[in-house]
Amino acid sequence: MEFESKYHFSFENLIVYQKAITFGEDINKLVETFPKKEMFRLTSQFSRAADSIAANTSEGSASTDANFNRYLKMAWDSSHECVTWNTKAYLRAYISKEEFESNRAMLTEIGKMISSLRRKLNLKK
Repeated sequence: MEFESKYHFSFENLIVYQKAITFGEDINKLVETFPKKEMFRLTSQFSRAADSIAANTSEGSASTDANFNRYLKMAWDSSHECVTWNTKAYLRAYISKEEFESNRAMLTEIGKMISSLRRKLNLKK
């Protein structure tokens, strides 16, 4: 990640969290280019969903495995919501085909990582 602190939280070691943080920041920069008319629609929804992936991952990490799994499910749901907003942004010609595909690739990778972590948690039962 692109910041330093003398304080560290264990969830920051999770690669899925690191990728989700990066994805959220990438989307934040991307939506700044969207038309003002989208501020309270697509821009807000896309940003919130993207940020929710990392937020849910970190929020659930210090809890029980079952609760962490529940938060990871919400993170996974948010990643799928981002697929919709990404498609809407592309169909409305706010992002290029390359940006569209890059976002989908990142969401696919994050989704697979979340699913893998959830499977690992389920095996510990």
